[in-house]
Amino acid sequence: MITLHHLEQSRSLRIIWALEELGVEYQIKHYQRLPTFAAPPELKQVHPLGKSPVLTDDDLTIAESAVILEYLQSTYDKDHKFKPQNPADAMQYSYWMHYAEGSLMPYLVMTLVMSNVPKHVPFIIRPVAKKITEGVRGGFINPRLKEHLVFLEDYFSRHTFAAGDQFSFADIQMSFPVIAMQERFQGKYTHLKAYSDRIKQFPGFQKAQKLSGYSFNIS
Repeated sequence: MITLHHLEQSRSLRIIWALEELGVEYQIKHYQRLPTFAAPPELKQVHPLGKSPVLTDDDLTIAESAVILEYLQSTYDKDHKFKPQNPADAMQYSYWMHYAEGSLMPYLVMTLVMSNVPKHVPFIIRPVAKKITEGVRGGFINPRLKEHLVFLEDYFSRHTFAAGDQFSFADIQMSFPVIAMQERFQGKYTHLKAYSDRIKQFPGFQKAQKLSGYSFNIS
């Protein structure tokens, strides 16, 4: 039996979506974050790092979104609907699978962390903390994030989906950072917004968002 160990406000929305697309039987075990926003210790009983998403399939335990998606596709996608088979598109598939978390998400996470730093320091030094974090965002994070936005805007001006003309699990992997950025930039990048709107129309995405309760909000 497939079990998704889902931590609230986590990226496991992607895995729910993939499971919905595959049409396989699964169950979700929900975990609530601590007041510090950390994961509860119960998750460490599933995986030593206590992170989410984690998927268990009988005796197998798998962590990391891309690895879980690859496992689900290779194991349950018998008709190869969710991974392109021609070499050029398959290469793009692998690229976007790794790009989403390896290149793009770190800047979004840093943005979120920087926006919360002033809230967690003594009141008397909040103005200083705010200036420091604004300096990091303005001088380091934002210029690099803009490079990625320009890159993505150009790519999706020429491509309907991430890996070829058909929807694949690479789009599920890309959905999280792309939609989060659209929430922040309010549709400024029109081709990226169109791509974001396309993937949000999938019934599997809509059900996954409902089941996960995830709210996209990258400040």
